Amino acid sequence: MAALLVDTDVLVDYLRDHPKAVRYLERCEDHLFVSAITVAELYAGVREGKEREKMTRFLRAFEILPVDASLAMQGGLFRRDFGRTHGVGLADALIAATAIQRGIPLVTLNQKHFPMLSNTIVPYGKISL
Repeated sequence: MAALLVDTDVLVDYLRDHPKAVRYLERCEDHLFVSAITVAELYAGVREGKEREKMTRFLRAFEILPVDASLAMQGGLFRRDFGRTHGVGLADALIAATAIQRGIPLVTLNQKHFPMLSNTIVPYGKISL
């Protein structure tokens, strides 16, 4: 079984019940990981009550990867090197560092924010609202 790191945008689509995201994640047979940074991004937008409870249950399906000092340093360097040219924010830089540190592909809809990665997977096209 292969391993994949799933980016926030794919998880948000799943949580919004977009069919392409639901189909992709529910058919995926790989071991799925998320960065602790993704967890923070998801909880930043969650409402208290049932939505938060649903989020907590949902995230149990993934192994959450922590941020350590070496990952933080690499993420900072990625932000420095790609922030202006590619619009890479600190969160995406840390997620990219996680993918590299673990040696696993990143599943994302936004390859532009991950120029430092050679192993990204775009599982479906962006969903228009």
